[in-house]
Amino acid sequence: MKKDLHPQYHQKAKVECACGAHFTVGSTKPEIKVEICGNCHPFYTGKEKLIDTMGRVERFKARTAKAQTTSKTSKKPKKISGKKSHNL
Repeated sequence: MKKDLHPQYHQKAKVECACGAHFTVGSTKPEIKVEICGNCHPFYTGKEKLIDTMGRVERFKARTAKAQTTSKTSKKPKKISGKKSHNL
């Protein structure tokens, strides 16, 4: 087998977050810097906000309301053409 094939594993690699939190993990790098961690991530802190930036929910509600009002009114029946389909 080849020698030095696997990278060196550090049992106590230091992790530093942008929020200032420090903790240790096992890694192949001795020092890791991250932008977000479990201490400051909105999902884990409970400060998560769901933002509908495109207005998709409102557009969907408007479409369904419009569809319900138009379905209550009478629609003209569609004419069926007399064309035959050819099955091959």
